[in-house]
Amino acid sequence: MSQSYFDTDNNDRKPFELPGAKPHYNPDRPGQVEHIFLDISLDIPNQRYDASCLISLSPIRNGIDRLTLDAVNLNIKFVHIDQVSQGFDYDGEKLSIHLSEPTQLGKQLLIDITYTAEKPQRGIYFIQPDKHYPNKPTQVWTQGEDEDSRFWFPCFDYPGQLSTSEIRIRVPKPLTAISNGELIDTKNDGDYKIYHWSQQQVHPTYLMTLAIGDFAEIQDEWRGLPVTYYVEKGREEDAKRSMGKTPRMIEFLSEKYGYIYPFPKYAQVCVDDFIFGGMENTSTTLLTDRCLLDERASLDNRNTESLVVHELAHQWFGDLLVIKHWSHAWIKEGMASYSEVMWTEHEYGAQEAAYYRLLEARSYFSEDSSRYRRPMVTHVYREAIELYDRHIYEKGSCVYHMMRAELGEELFWLAMQTFVQDNAHKTVETVDLLRAIEKATGRNLTFLFDQYVYRGGHPDFKVAYAWDGDANLAKVTITQTQASKENNSTSDLFDLKIPIGFGYTQQNSNPELSTQNSELRTFVVRVNEREQSFYFPLTEKPQFVSFDVGNNFLKTVSLEYPVPELKAQLEFDPNPTARIYAAEALAKKGGLEAIKALSAALQNDSFWGVRVEVAKQLAEIKLDQAFDGLIPGLKDKSAFVRRSVVEALAKTKTLESYKAVKGLIQDGDRSYYVEAAAARAIGTIAAANLDEKPKEEKVIKLLKSVLESKAGWNEVVRSGAIAGLAELKISEPALNLVLEYTKIGTPQPLRLSAIRALGKISVGQTPVNLERILERLAELAKETFFLTQVAVLTALGQMETPKAIGILRSLADQTADGRVRRYADEEIAQLQKNIGSESALRQLREELDQLKQQNQELKSRLENLEAKSQNTAS
Repeated sequence: MSQSYFDTDNNDRKPFELPGAKPHYNPDRPGQVEHIFLDISLDIPNQRYDASCLISLSPIRNGIDRLTLDAVNLNIKFVHIDQVSQGFDYDGEKLSIHLSEPTQLGKQLLIDITYTAEKPQRGIYFIQPDKHYPNKPTQVWTQGEDEDSRFWFPCFDYPGQLSTSEIRIRVPKPLTAISNGELIDTKNDGDYKIYHWSQQQVHPTYLMTLAIGDFAEIQDEWRGLPVTYYVEKGREEDAKRSMGKTPRMIEFLSEKYGYIYPFPKYAQVCVDDFIFGGMENTSTTLLTDRCLLDERASLDNRNTESLVVHELAHQWFGDLLVIKHWSHAWIKEGMASYSEVMWTEHEYGAQEAAYYRLLEARSYFSEDSSRYRRPMVTHVYREAIELYDRHIYEKGSCVYHMMRAELGEELFWLAMQTFVQDNAHKTVETVDLLRAIEKATGRNLTFLFDQYVYRGGHPDFKVAYAWDGDANLAKVTITQTQASKENNSTSDLFDLKIPIGFGYTQQNSNPELSTQNSELRTFVVRVNEREQSFYFPLTEKPQFVSFDVGNNFLKTVSLEYPVPELKAQLEFDPNPTARIYAAEALAKKGGLEAIKALSAALQNDSFWGVRVEVAKQLAEIKLDQAFDGLIPGLKDKSAFVRRSVVEALAKTKTLESYKAVKGLIQDGDRSYYVEAAAARAIGTIAAANLDEKPKEEKVIKLLKSVLESKAGWNEVVRSGAIAGLAELKISEPALNLVLEYTKIGTPQPLRLSAIRALGKISVGQTPVNLERILERLAELAKETFFLTQVAVLTALGQMETPKAIGILRSLADQTADGRVRRYADEEIAQLQKNIGSESALRQLREELDQLKQQNQELKSRLENLEAKSQNTAS
């Protein structure tokens, strides 16, 4: 599964386990489910269906006289076992069947449950046009992970039970029905058509799926195996652009995992209103239709490619090897996320993969520092869906990479292939992965799992360097700042063997080429105390120092090196992540010298990822000269860099940056995302305390023209304009415009952006306008669509009024979604803490910003004077 929701950045860590969390275990098994057969007749206009569910069960022991199945809000009509009617109790959540004959070992039971379902809350979703959205397609699709299959058919709904399955479904013509496995039969039935699908390999209930719609079908293949893309008609070219690499990805992963793609076909179905990024149902992945790229979006959107390879990787890690319990979900989600890194490496090279890994690590760091810290494996939670967070996706990916660095290329892949081959079509837990590694390589990696998997956290390193010229010794002092000085406990310390490299630059032997390359002398040290100093005898002073050569460990790093070493590292370290750390350290030092080095890197670094980060760091140096360093980046050939430069200009907040961004809005850019960033930035700059303030009405007029003229792919550009308006926190006209776009009938991505923006714009509004915002959010909170609820939560979470708490509470009480409930509870706790201190804090912040601005102008003048005086002196 790939998620694309929730970005909460609060500033202090709360516990993962919320009130009501408890240990969860798989239930006792009455027997082995051998086969599930669903027979369904759909009535789409009324959002209902008639169905029967047949479950073949081989009892595990004699004398069981009651079976309990999961079934939520289904209308159970009859239950038969081997054609004999059975008594049952049903409380709306559990179906308890009283067996007229207790079980006998070796005698299989055929349980037949006849039921209907009407307007289901979850599990199966009916999408239809209405008066607000007349162009919406008619579709029906299912989503089972984590425990939602029970909402559309009765089952033993946990991942530890694997069985084969079959679905026969009657749908109105001209709709198509796609499901797991192979299509074994189709029949015409008047105005209806019956599709019969059969899945011959065992899988869990959460991976059983249906997708129904009037799709265009694009056929591809891999080694004779059908590879099919289903999309709304008219989007065929977008489908090829977005999913066309699938056969090559199947080839790549089959080879990496040492196991040929295990199912009879691979289908990807893009559906409307999907509640995730994608879901890896066995042989039939469902994806959000928002992942379909037009030509312009494909310039700087790699997310779709990552999503496609992520869900495909799950066909092995998740579908072929099934987790035995949700607490081990990191095994599959971590590998699917790491497969995004591997594919990036395969397709775009090692630098791109290193940067991708850094971004994954940061995503996890953000959750760890601002939300909660937890062990990756835990069975204590309220609902299993809470586990689907950045700890299991992004941190999981980084843990797989550390295994690869620890074992080396050859042994790592041997271990992964052993894991897959030994556990194909079975369930796995974390210990099975450790066992496979030991079996294949003889290596015991429990030390790594103990530090990174079974407990929360990661090391935060501070690294200082000094050179002793008399003794030719390099001194490197490493501090693990996550461990407190006072507490002598070792529980917060990490024990790792880390390579430290000393870099020497060499002029290229060809005088025609002015480039230099570097050579690293590397030593490995054991870092296991709070503070340690290491001494390295070297023949000559190095130009730079590289901590954790290759940057393979999951960690944060703060470098305390002298400026010349940081400049050399930024220019010459072969590893892009190391160059980025050097850029961050230079920006912390500040001053004109840092600006010069960063400005040069923005123009000269060969890798766009480093240029993106350098632009961010230039904006961190609060000097007017940073602006001059950024401007050339607006012409960068990489759209990723141009976007980062625009975001950096929004932070410099000067009249010059305002003019530069305004020019970009008027002239446009090839990239949607650059245009969106510019629209957001213009609002940010206009809201700042500038000497000559751009007229508010001019900015609103400009953003309004974007809203009126830039409708397009996924509403990216217009959403940028909404975000720009939200920055004008004291403006009533800006608020009126944002409210206008929260109305139903507004294209959905734009409407969701406008709802989220209400939170941001609320904090400067008058009490009367604040009431209007709260009323609107209370109204919106009644809508049941998952993405609308998330947008409402995001808005409420940014507000600074106790009245937001009531709406959050009612949302938590009435939602059917565990993620929404959790997020609402987190926001309530945060708001309770914020209120009171918040408005006073805001006033202080604004005064501080004004002082900083004045200070920046003074410092900039001083730096200029110093530079001039040095020039005249020399």
